[in-house]
Amino acid sequence: MRLLVCVKRVPAPGARINITADEQDVDAAHLGFTTSPHEECALEEAVQIVENHGGEVTVLTLGPAEAEEQLRYAASVGAHHFVLLPVTEVDWDPQRTASALTKAIQDLEQGNEPFDLVLFGNESADSGGFQVGVRVAQALSRPIVNGIKGMEIGEGTVTARREIDGGFEVYEMPTPAILGIKEGINLPRYPTMKGRLASKKAEVEVNEPTSEQGGQTRIKLHRPEEKVSETVILGNGPEAAPAVVDLLEELGVL
Repeated sequence: MRLLVCVKRVPAPGARINITADEQDVDAAHLGFTTSPHEECALEEAVQIVENHGGEVTVLTLGPAEAEEQLRYAASVGAHHFVLLPVTEVDWDPQRTASALTKAIQDLEQGNEPFDLVLFGNESADSGGFQVGVRVAQALSRPIVNGIKGMEIGEGTVTARREIDGGFEVYEMPTPAILGIKEGINLPRYPTMKGRLASKKAEVEVNEPTSEQGGQTRIKLHRPEEKVSETVILGNGPEAAPAVVDLLEELGVL
């Protein structure tokens, strides 16, 4: 099977996010970056599929030159081919991003069979737009289902499960198809030392992205005020019991 995983370089989840003075970008001076968690699970799912069914995994990212780090991480856990679409501006809007990824996928497929599966994260950890995978699927005229928490590969088909309240929705689609993978479908593996060493030698293909301007314009980024909470220590050991009783009475529990 031929699989393609689209990933994005994002600030490490849980990190303190600061905004640049012009309110146009995230201040990365003291910020760590990683692969968006949903996409990390998509990568793990692709590697597992290839381990079970054979084939190759290509990883594609659009982002700054530093996003090569995320491609080499993909190499360290078992991916085979790596393509970087470098950009120097602040994050592109979903429409422009999808246009560039669509053109890149078409170029990668030119002269080859289409990718059996193209995997996206359900949404990126930073912007959370839920749009790019859907726009790419529409442009390529391929079926897509988002929010995937399980899948099975058949002969020319893929069966995908999407979690809902009290159960799952099950979809069967012909391949080639596109899926939006949700965090929790698997537990991504840690790179081995052998994998990390091999990733340093991985060849990263750098292609200039081709796209038209999108229909959205960033005005500014806004960082909401932090909510400050206080912790009150009622006491230590048995002597705290009266204070606990008083608090429970105040809350109406007793």
